[in-house]
Amino acid sequence: MKTTNILLVGVGGQGTILASKILSSGLLEFGYDVKMAEIHGMSQRGGSVSTQVRFGKKIHSPVLEEGKVDVIISFEKMETYRWIKFLKEDGIVVMNTYEIPSAPILSGNKKYPDGIIEELSKRLEKFVFYDALDEAVKLGNFKVLNTIMLGSLIKGMNLDGIDWDEIIKNNVKEKFIDINIKAFNRGFELYDNKLKGGK
Repeated sequence: MKTTNILLVGVGGQGTILASKILSSGLLEFGYDVKMAEIHGMSQRGGSVSTQVRFGKKIHSPVLEEGKVDVIISFEKMETYRWIKFLKEDGIVVMNTYEIPSAPILSGNKKYPDGIIEELSKRLEKFVFYDALDEAVKLGNFKVLNTIMLGSLIKGMNLDGIDWDEIIKNNVKEKFIDINIKAFNRGFELYDNKLKGGK
């Protein structure tokens, strides 16, 4: 059984860690050996947050190498660009197109980079991008953007043989269970609909 490497990246407050925990719980339930590592960079101030998840028959280290990642799920557009060097040649990217300017951009010292979608569209065969925040707002709670994107990740990796509804129930507060399951299912649908930006 091959080892699969997943990188989840975003900024503080977007639910990167919770999505990683739900993913890891599901993979463990399915019988995989799973290792997960978190890196927080001033996450409470909107700084970069990344989580590395590796799974397979036996995993000895959670640390990912550049050029070896099967899937990057990115909760913020510029974060995708920062981490793209970790993706392997035929890897998958699921990206939230919503922009959250970093402190240097807000202060006027730097400009938010242009052309990220265009460049990645040329480079990647499997590239799914959409405004996950807008999708979450349509469902009634902007905080479920992470669960929407998790649904797309699961669809893209064909990990649908797991009872994800039950995993979500075990990892979110009771009053948020229903909306998170709806969000997960919405992300599942969006993977095919939005592959390479399709409608």
